[in-house]
Amino acid sequence: MSLYILKPGLLTTIQDQGRYGYQQQGVIASGAMDSFALRAANVLAGNEQGAAALEITLRGPSIRFEADALIAICGGNLAPCIGAQKVPLWRPVLVRAGEALEFGPCLSGARAYLAVAGGIDVPLVLGSRSTYLRAGLGGFQGRALQAGDVLRCGAASGRAAAYMRNHLGALESEPFAAASWFIGFPSRPLYAQDPVIRFVEGRDFRHFTEESKRGFVSRPFRVTPQSDRMGFRLEGADLRLKAPCEPISAAVSFGTVQVPPEGNPIVLMADRQTIGGYPKIAQVASVDLPVLAQVKPGERIQFAEISLERAEELYVEAELSFAQMEKAIGLYLMKERGV
Repeated sequence: MSLYILKPGLLTTIQDQGRYGYQQQGVIASGAMDSFALRAANVLAGNEQGAAALEITLRGPSIRFEADALIAICGGNLAPCIGAQKVPLWRPVLVRAGEALEFGPCLSGARAYLAVAGGIDVPLVLGSRSTYLRAGLGGFQGRALQAGDVLRCGAASGRAAAYMRNHLGALESEPFAAASWFIGFPSRPLYAQDPVIRFVEGRDFRHFTEESKRGFVSRPFRVTPQSDRMGFRLEGADLRLKAPCEPISAAVSFGTVQVPPEGNPIVLMADRQTIGGYPKIAQVASVDLPVLAQVKPGERIQFAEISLERAEELYVEAELSFAQMEKAIGLYLMKERGV
């Protein structure tokens, strides 16, 4: 099965869970900005959590399906539709061959993830199919998608194939058939406009002035238009050190908050560098990274401090919840139509 790209959208790339094991050689991890939405879309499409999917940013593409396909769209609401009919999010959707999926205005969030049964079949590069644009690495020829690109998909899993067999009859008179069940709000991250982002103290937190520490948690920060997949540049409280400090460059991770000399913090994101030398005031809790990834330029965030122990608890709780959800979805996919 293949996908034909009619229009590429603003920025549509192939991403999976990232390229790990090579950061000591300076290779960027990349991967999905919103890992929860990627994983959820894959599970709904009958794939492994980390299968390659499309990450669609702000303005989506137009895609024609060359054969019947099982898909799922999760994350931000970019108004997907087939013909004049809206395509619902957070559930399996069976699409008829020859139909075109289009996206409209961005209604909420910033990024949507389109998973197709079988996953997007592009070559593995250093163990990942993720696209790193600056180096032209991975994905489809190392770049964002363009009109005329044709993407091959792998073989659908047994779960996906069973679902398609049991529901193909619904496509006789309709362009697509969406499941009546879906991932509900309680099972998703706390997506919100102007969200509160939880963090733990960074290694250099103590070196900042008391006024800066208070300002970091009491004042909102605006995500500037200069933000991208490498980092979110923020404007808000002016963060200053007690004394000049030039820390030795050290490893950074997704969610590390660095503060350059001008005092405006940068939250490192999926395409972050492997090491950083700016003082590190905070580390965003892993459970809130998907929420942060859905914030658009111009929107605001607020930081709230939690303990390292609480951050670990939240992470474990989220992973246990996802595992239960994945099991339930697998059972639904295998369920006979109408049973």
